[in-house]
Amino acid sequence: MALFDLPLDQLREYRPDVPEPADFDEFWKQTLSEAAAHDLDVRLEPIDAGLTAVDVFDLTFAGFAGHPIKGWLMLPKGIERPLPCVVEYIGYSGGRSVPWAHTMYPAAGWAHLVMDTRGQGYGNWQPGDTGDPYGTTGPTRGGWMTQGLESPEHYYYRRVFTDAVRAVDVAKHHDAVDANRIVVAGGSQGGGITQAVGGLRDDVAGAIIDVPFLTHFRRAVEITDGFPYQELVEFLAGQRLREEEVFGTLSYFDGVHFAARGTAPALYSVGLMDDICPPSTVFAAYNRWQGEKRITVWPWNKHEGGGVHQRGEHLKFIADK
Repeated sequence: MALFDLPLDQLREYRPDVPEPADFDEFWKQTLSEAAAHDLDVRLEPIDAGLTAVDVFDLTFAGFAGHPIKGWLMLPKGIERPLPCVVEYIGYSGGRSVPWAHTMYPAAGWAHLVMDTRGQGYGNWQPGDTGDPYGTTGPTRGGWMTQGLESPEHYYYRRVFTDAVRAVDVAKHHDAVDANRIVVAGGSQGGGITQAVGGLRDDVAGAIIDVPFLTHFRRAVEITDGFPYQELVEFLAGQRLREEEVFGTLSYFDGVHFAARGTAPALYSVGLMDDICPPSTVFAAYNRWQGEKRITVWPWNKHEGGGVHQRGEHLKFIADK
């Protein structure tokens, strides 16, 4: 994929008019209030993962509607506690994987909470262990993008974003974690989830948002043939009369609106040849982020963005947190 989106100088100024629901804040306030009625029900089981420098715990907590959500909590040994903590969210179709896949932050002296994504993790790149007991309420086009599109209340990502907000609460309530030094992080779908958490909470110390998905939906489906956004296109190709309903629901989950409420220091990244999460969709959110921010631009990369080089940027970002 060659450069197909706006030139970089235009991307840096790109601030499209993305319609926002009048009750956006009330919707999320009510959603999180309902979730808070459920105890976090945190269960931590120590396991031997063969990592002599890291204490590893198999985590379960109550997410949306009290549903059990899996994860890992990893604490570096031999470092004074309480520890700063990175809460990480996973990319599309991936799950929490195995503990030894998540050693960078503990090696840097940080606690690391990895949240499994409900219903995902079927693939061989990062397996998962959490189901989605909510199920679906209407026709879908595979994947998760179209589950519950008939209303914001039923949409799949309402549950995921709520799980993610509560994962931060899990970290904050652990006695080994410094509640004032929690950074949320993720790439692609994980980046979109991170954007949402950053917009829904004002108490995180930072947000690492790599090549974010779930952002500027209308623009994405109009300029890329890439999946997962194509799930929406294929859904609408069959459900021809539901365009207004679909984009009405998606407006409650658009990263552009969450970014407009984000106040924590943020590190973004973008690949200018990214045909999965097009650069203009990333900049549409980045340009609205309210807190201190910077974006790492990778001119010759697709959705992999900066890859291992961006991981180095993560370490620089957390170093002063």
